Amino acid sequence: MVVYAGQGDPRRSIELLWRGSAAEKRPGPKPGLSVDAIVEAGIAVADEQGMAFSMRAVGERLGRTAMALYTYVPGKNELVDLMYDRTMAELPASYPLDDGWRPAVTRWAHDMWECYGRHPWVLQVSQARPVLGPHEFGVTESLAAILVSTGLPGRQLRGIAGALNYFVRGAAQTVAEARAASGATGEADEEWWYARSAVLLEIEPDLAEKYPALHVLESDREPVDPELPYLENDAVENFRNGLRVLLDGVEASAAAVAKP
Repeated sequence: MVVYAGQGDPRRSIELLWRGSAAEKRPGPKPGLSVDAIVEAGIAVADEQGMAFSMRAVGERLGRTAMALYTYVPGKNELVDLMYDRTMAELPASYPLDDGWRPAVTRWAHDMWECYGRHPWVLQVSQARPVLGPHEFGVTESLAAILVSTGLPGRQLRGIAGALNYFVRGAAQTVAEARAASGATGEADEEWWYARSAVLLEIEPDLAEKYPALHVLESDREPVDPELPYLENDAVENFRNGLRVLLDGVEASAAAVAKP
């Protein structure tokens, strides 16, 4: 399920994201609800139910009807935008550069990875159309501030920032899907792999000879965490090793630019 941001009224959506909302400024007694309370409830419901959550479920969490929410948030499209941007507020606004850019980027990548793990539904919000909220901008700014310190030119940094974002998001997507697979299919990971690998080896016993390069890739493997399912272990290992290789490339590029 892919959700595209920015499907509501542009002015109303941007006002809500940047808190220019008239609903937050109404005269009279303090309202029993607020945009912030609805957004927090929406995140909690989505963390439990995924992106298929309803406005009714959000209202029930607040002890209200769905209709009561529409005074503050026009609909689910706008609420998802607000929820997405709020999750980005969990990430640090900046990273110290005392030890250099590489540890800072590594910390940024791990923070993003962990945020996706806490809120896997965020991965269903397409990057084709950004939310354009302040915290989304803030996450991009925090990474850009680290990368600028490498001394590399802007055009090259844009490619690096994009590669890092795609890499972290893709690795987190694999973990999210691996965790959801058992519930969605009714079959545990271990059962799925055991049943199919046994049949595959029975039908094609010469896999290693047919695919020798792939066999090399699979031969030197140790689980990162024996408690994790196979595919999640694979994603964690790829994330750690892949991030290191990416940053090796950035470091080499920065060293080349720094040469007199």
